Amino acid sequence: MIVLTPLKKYQYPIIAECITPDVFQGKTKEELSNLPVWEGNKKRKLGELFKIDVTSVKSPDITIIGDVIKVKRIGWGMTQGEIVVNGNVGMHLGKKMSGGKIVVNGNTEGWTGSQMKGGLIEIKGNAGDYLGSPYRGSTVGMRNGKIIVHGNVGSDAAIYMKSGVIKIHGNADSFMGFRMTGGVIHIEKNAGTRLGACMTGGKIVVSGILKNIMPTFALELIKGKVKIETGEKAVGPFYVFLGDLAETGKGKLFVSKEKNPQMSQYERFL
Repeated sequence: MIVLTPLKKYQYPIIAECITPDVFQGKTKEELSNLPVWEGNKKRKLGELFKIDVTSVKSPDITIIGDVIKVKRIGWGMTQGEIVVNGNVGMHLGKKMSGGKIVVNGNTEGWTGSQMKGGLIEIKGNAGDYLGSPYRGSTVGMRNGKIIVHGNVGSDAAIYMKSGVIKIHGNADSFMGFRMTGGVIHIEKNAGTRLGACMTGGKIVVSGILKNIMPTFALELIKGKVKIETGEKAVGPFYVFLGDLAETGKGKLFVSKEKNPQMSQYERFL
């Protein structure tokens, strides 16, 4: 296992897409120390910014100890192995990853899991905006894999999501699932406005409160349980809304009947 510890409190953003098991594999401590990173607009070596220790422990492949909120692109494109971050971590964590596992014992900044194609990201704290979403202007969203957030999630998560699973134990902010075409999102607590706007496929499950639903969704039925993934179901009953009908969509919103009595008005349309 490679243990990285910040040598100082970073003042400028650090670009360190070299921090992945794929890049680290088979390299000596000296080779790791010489890997290129950027501190602001200046090119640095990894060993100038991190203390690097090599241990005999095999798993996880990389452990980062300390706050790295200024460090971006950790786990970029990783295909294997495991990264554990004991602290907060910066933007673009796990972008385009297709395999392996990243565990964050802290919070993450924006665009975590952007354009993810596989693997697992587990965040023990909160996640920033654009979780699992592409950059502005891109239509390539999350295509597979799983993201678990034990805290809350910011706005504009799972935009253009095509496949995969996102599980949120806390609350989710507005515009989650915008233009999603597939995949599953489970929000265990409360969801923000414009949930599932322009979605055409996939399903979003809200076990908490959804204050209002967009008028382009229609109540289809009431269901007792809904499958999240193999071996796991969310227990309702749930109002099942079909939409976004403005996009001739066939996505489904499952909204807790017990937590949302204000939606009983829609039952007359059944």
